[in-house]
Amino acid sequence: MIKLRLKRFGKKKEASFRIVACNSTSRRDGRPLQELGFYNPRTKETRLDTEALRTRLSQGAQPTDVVRTLLEKSGLLEKTERPSIAIGKAMLEKEKLAKAKTKKEDDSSKAESESNEAES
Repeated sequence: MIKLRLKRFGKKKEASFRIVACNSTSRRDGRPLQELGFYNPRTKETRLDTEALRTRLSQGAQPTDVVRTLLEKSGLLEKTERPSIAIGKAMLEKEKLAKAKTKKEDDSSKAESESNEAES
């Protein structure tokens, strides 16, 4: 299977990435089938070869998660709600509700203890 993934290059701690098409079994910095773009995470600079990307996607190439988000931001792919993101959002909502509930209980118990101290 063909994957669209990032290939690291650049200096130590100053990495930049090339967006490449390669076999799914090849190593990260191995020889790619085709170079399709460039991404610099420090400056958020992205350059894409849109025609080549469309061709590879139409042939069935699967982008990795990071490449998928880059393509979604550039408008080449439609934004889709991935299951892992949906599950994460649901867990955050549950945590927020639980924190709010415990905060209300703490506030009510503090108010009761203050009113009891004021009476005595």
